[in-house]
Amino acid sequence: MMITLFVLVLYQCALLGIGLWAKGRVHSVPDFFLGGRTLGPWVSALSYAASSSSAWVLLGLSGFFYVTGPMALWILPGVWLGYVVVWLVIGPNLRQAAADHKLITITDFLVLGMSGKLRNWISALAALMILFCFSLYVASQFQGAGSAFAANFDLSMTASVLIGAMVVVLYTWVGGFWAVSVTDALQAVVMIVIAVLLAGLALGQLGSPAAIFAAANTGPSTLPPAGIASIGFVVGCLGIGIGPLGQPQLLTRLMAIGKSQDIKTGFMIAISWSVVVFVSMAILGLSARAILPVGTAPESVFFEFSQSVLPAILAGFVLAAVLSAIMSTADSLLLAAGSAAAHDLGLARRFVGKELMISRLVTLGISVIAVALTLMVPASIFSRVLFAWSAMGAAFGPLVLLRVLGRPPSAMGTLLAMVTGFLLTIVFYLQPNAPGDVLERVVPFVVALAIAFCWRQRG
Repeated sequence: MMITLFVLVLYQCALLGIGLWAKGRVHSVPDFFLGGRTLGPWVSALSYAASSSSAWVLLGLSGFFYVTGPMALWILPGVWLGYVVVWLVIGPNLRQAAADHKLITITDFLVLGMSGKLRNWISALAALMILFCFSLYVASQFQGAGSAFAANFDLSMTASVLIGAMVVVLYTWVGGFWAVSVTDALQAVVMIVIAVLLAGLALGQLGSPAAIFAAANTGPSTLPPAGIASIGFVVGCLGIGIGPLGQPQLLTRLMAIGKSQDIKTGFMIAISWSVVVFVSMAILGLSARAILPVGTAPESVFFEFSQSVLPAILAGFVLAAVLSAIMSTADSLLLAAGSAAAHDLGLARRFVGKELMISRLVTLGISVIAVALTLMVPASIFSRVLFAWSAMGAAFGPLVLLRVLGRPPSAMGTLLAMVTGFLLTIVFYLQPNAPGDVLERVVPFVVALAIAFCWRQRG
């Protein structure tokens, strides 16, 4: 226990140290929210990868493989397709537009070239959508931090959530985008080391990949063996790759890259990291079906397995990996939500000369709301993350995609598509769960894309 605590204290001190170092680079609102557009390929790629993964990869995805079995492998091509589209299709044009027009948020990109009341409505509505979804999203990360602390120390859930949130908020408040990006890059390294270690130990226990699949197929499954439900599950898994197209916290990484030629290098780094970590979690989750007792809680699989195979001296590193996964997304979400409120809603502009301080205060306020949601509205990490992920993807993804392809919708088309994608996601989310949740993840995006495309043709 003392070793674990010592490792965690050192790790948290390192994060706070990065925040203090980054403070010297923050002199304006663009510096705070976009790092002065000077990110290199390694920092941008690793911070993107870690932010897109979050707690649901280590805790949620390992549990998803444990519960679902080999069919869960369909989630992998869906995730990697998202990397390809974001970095190689969207990335170059988005980065160039951000540099040419001094854009700060993804909402700036969506309303580029627009004017009048519709532009203001789109900016305000987009900001409110981001604040709503990211409050839930950050809450899921704080819940993951609380679960990690509560599972390893004699602390209440409330105290655990407050401790995890305090560290994230502090270095985000001080160092802004640079602190968030560099800490995320460090956390990506921690995550990949632990993921490979646990996957290697799981493979060692069962002997071979063939043994893992054989053992996994003998366990219980939450899916029917064939039929429409299975098809829907596959499409829903592939549809997870749609989400990144509309995620502000990820797209800002591309907007902040200093040189256009760094995008391809960044893509190779990010996709390589993703392949290693996601495959490792697949190995871990499938192996756990044969190794762990039947009935193990899905979101406890990562901890249960690590505690069963690792010596006590490594427990602190495992917990640090989970916290790094949580923080690498929570900090990015807080910053994206803060930029939506301070910049897109214009809160910072109302206080001339105090814009940077107002931006920091807004970010702090959002974190307080997220903590309250964590403690008052319990939900599984995986479902809460996927809802916010799907809603942002459906609301913004089609618009971003059409703009980079040179087919920008009109202002009215933008507004209608954004509202439709967002509301359909909510409607389908409130329905009974279906295998893969294809309606929630795919249909809203497709409908919004059709509206935006057709309205552009008439506009």
